[in-house]
Amino acid sequence: MTVFRVNFKMAEGCADLRPHKQHLGDSGFDLKSRVNLVLKPGKFMPVPSGLFLEMPEYVEAQVRPRSGLAAKLGITVLNTPGTIDASYRGEVQVILINHGTADFKITRGDRIAQLVFQTLPVIDLVEETKLSATERGAGGLGSTGV
Repeated sequence: MTVFRVNFKMAEGCADLRPHKQHLGDSGFDLKSRVNLVLKPGKFMPVPSGLFLEMPEYVEAQVRPRSGLAAKLGITVLNTPGTIDASYRGEVQVILINHGTADFKITRGDRIAQLVFQTLPVIDLVEETKLSATERGAGGLGSTGV
């Protein structure tokens, strides 16, 4: 197993919001809200987490929804997964959207999303005039059924 060191800092007064995993072996670190707010049905907004990252090159962090919030309340991450590049040094924010029918009250410290780290391959993107044929071809957007 390869271990990648990811440095982080918390905004002032946010030590209690440090990301952590609920269970050994979980893929995602829980992200918590730094603020209190109400998210109205059909509305979306960025929610600050108090977390700042310093990742090595070729590592990205993905902000993903919490399944319980999505399944029970219709709350999810709008740009799933939200990508945080290794060069970004700003505060991690979670763009939440309320697909539910009721106001969603967020209290400081509530778990609002998960943060999953991924390594990135080095890609040599080569432009060609013709690409190889496959059985699928250009079929997409539901071409194999719903």
